Amino acid sequence: MDWVAHLVYAVLLRRERRRAGLASRDLQNHRAGEKARHLQVGARGETLAYWYLRHAGYSIVARNRRPQSRSGELDMVGWDGPVLVFVEVKTRTGEEAGPPEMALGRDQQRRIVRGAREYMRRLKRKPAGYRFDIASVFWDPELGYRVRVIKDAFRE
Repeated sequence: MDWVAHLVYAVLLRRERRRAGLASRDLQNHRAGEKARHLQVGARGETLAYWYLRHAGYSIVARNRRPQSRSGELDMVGWDGPVLVFVEVKTRTGEEAGPPEMALGRDQQRRIVRGAREYMRRLKRKPAGYRFDIASVFWDPELGYRVRVIKDAFRE
């Protein structure tokens, strides 16, 4: 299964590099549809992060999980060995706003923790441990997309 994740991740990176080259030319000519473009970048970042995590050995069991209490969406939930991991994905295409992981504020961390608690309450088998990771996805014009995982990025 590891080779499948590696292959899919490599294909996605190649496609995203090609798409980013086209997008930069389009951005200079046309600024309409800014919100739609922002949502597309976020969705592509989550897809790249998913396959990167799979390649790194994570077993993802849920994506874009919205708790019943509406306390905050969990981007990804998975297992890293025996540890249950709640992964927040942050994507950036420029350096103006700083690194992607800096976009995770204290309020959003609290919402993620509330969503994680609700998720764990519903589990039949309780995890031995859990943590909160950040998948930082950044577009570098020289290198293309870079995905970096920050393990145990914050605590309750």
